[in-house]
Amino acid sequence: MQVKTVAPNAHKLGQLSDADLRLLRVFKAVVDCGGMASAELELNLAMSTISRHVKDLETRLGLVLCRRGRAGFALTPEGEQIYAATEQLLAATDAFRSSLHDVHRRLGGDLHVAVFEKTVSNPQAHIAQAVAAFRQQAPQVTLHMHVGTIAMIERGVIDGQYHLGIIPEHRRSDSLSYDPLFDETMYLYAGQGHPWFGDATGRHGWADLRRQDLAALGYHSPNMALTHERRLERAATASDQEAVATLVLSGAYVGFLPDHYAQVFVAAGRMRAVAPRTLFYRCSFASICRRAPAPLRVANTFRQALLQAHR
Repeated sequence: MQVKTVAPNAHKLGQLSDADLRLLRVFKAVVDCGGMASAELELNLAMSTISRHVKDLETRLGLVLCRRGRAGFALTPEGEQIYAATEQLLAATDAFRSSLHDVHRRLGGDLHVAVFEKTVSNPQAHIAQAVAAFRQQAPQVTLHMHVGTIAMIERGVIDGQYHLGIIPEHRRSDSLSYDPLFDETMYLYAGQGHPWFGDATGRHGWADLRRQDLAALGYHSPNMALTHERRLERAATASDQEAVATLVLSGAYVGFLPDHYAQVFVAAGRMRAVAPRTLFYRCSFASICRRAPAPLRVANTFRQALLQAHR
């Protein structure tokens, strides 16, 4: 079905005004929240106001950006393109604002930091201490913390959406600069109901693991690199560590998890590390930032706080 434009004679967007930026920010919040009702709390606006802003943006652009109704909220193909462009535009706007603070030698503006999931429980990760130190040095900065996959964080830092990222290293990009921070140990776990859960011998090796149904991350990561290196076949793929844990807890699969994250399940008797002296690997986490253009002063300040916290 061909998508119709809102108004054939609508004025096309030329020069951006502050009003246009406000409309775009509302549109982005609606998409990020998954609909107008969910965006009410985020924006602190009534749903009728949000709906009017989105309608005004559609009229301004001459495009239908989203469909809303009983079937739920969904972007049109044009809406998906405008959303992607909006992300780039607002990231550039925030970068300009931070650059302006940089010129005035003030630590102000916005700082976006993206962290790989399930790191907060790692006793070797001192990100919270770095945040505290940074807050003391730069109380005027609005800090935005994001959580995502390795690929999402790398892409976001390269594109300028994030100023800094914290990820487990798996392959280095020439576009990024890396600062080693801390390590993480990944053990193989089996859940209740799996034959290896009650096996107390602990004599299993990598060859034995090749005959088990393995749940593993489905994207480029140290976890995927290990499966290739050890010639392990994945019987199930997961988008994040919590999905791996869910599959392991089913008793149908084994999978590698960070020891600090799995600890609560082990303490509850719901999963157990299998052959921990053999079936494990280690990840090294690093902070990443773009090589060019050079990081802003506010980003470098947070970077130094991270390095100091992890010495």
